[in-house]
Amino acid sequence: MAAELVQTRQRRVLRRGQRGMTTAEYAVGTVAIATGVGVLIKVLSDPKFQDALWVVIQSLVKVIQGFFGG
Repeated sequence: MAAELVQTRQRRVLRRGQRGMTTAEYAVGTVAIATGVGVLIKVLSDPKFQDALWVVIQSLVKVIQGFFGG
């Protein structure tokens, strides 16, 4: 009987430890996401990056048109 109680308690403790992020983990996750979004906005607003992206898009369109005989 005592062994069953110990196992039941151990299962409860293990389940309780798996219930999601704590406040500190939420804070770190939020800062990481905000930083990533900031970097993404900075990169996407750079004219050099926009020009390079436009060249890549134009090349892809030409390749796709070549497949369809256009």
